Amino acid sequence: MPDGLSDKVKGAVNKVKGEAKDQWGNATNNRSLQAEGKVDKAKGEVQQKVGEIKDRH
Repeated sequence: MPDGLSDKVKGAVNKVKGEAKDQWGNATNNRSLQAEGKVDKAKGEVQQKVGEIKDRH
């Protein structure tokens, strides 16, 4: 697997996981879970960007 693809896949997984936590936290009024979800989504965004950069080099 090319270097960048691995990072992009990990990023996509973290974004989906983060979105699910964020939504579940919102539905259950669990602010801690919402915050955790937002962190996971941000981490996923960064991983995807790193993957894109690796693919360019």
